[in-house]
Amino acid sequence: MRVQRSIEIAAPPEKIWPFLVEPEKILKWFTLLQKFEYSGEQRSGIGTPFYYEEKSGGRLMKLNYAVTEWVENERLAFIMTSGSLKKDDQVWSIEVTPSGSKFTLTEDVEMTWGIIGKIIGALFAGRMIGKNLEEILANLKSLAEA
Repeated sequence: MRVQRSIEIAAPPEKIWPFLVEPEKILKWFTLLQKFEYSGEQRSGIGTPFYYEEKSGGRLMKLNYAVTEWVENERLAFIMTSGSLKKDDQVWSIEVTPSGSKFTLTEDVEMTWGIIGKIIGALFAGRMIGKNLEEILANLKSLAEA
């Protein structure tokens, strides 16, 4: 299931980017996260590993990721390498606009539990994920515009 949300932010990409790559700033806007940390020596670029714990739908998910794209002030993409989902690929992108920037968060997620997970995802998870994304994007907007 693919979920995508965007928000206009009255700030240049350079002001938004630190909120995407600095753990303490990520935790301020991505409020579903209980923990975010780089899990290796590498702190930037393709291949950077990181770990986060996300509280969603009443359960704590422990997920490991690797960065697949890192274009400073433009695009950050990563894939889940292990965790409690079958698949979770995300892209965080920033586009320059006349009023500042447009930030888009795209998540391609697949639940575990085979066909039951697909049914749950289709009926409930997509709406819940979309609502959660809207809330965290509003947080990012508020922080980046401050």
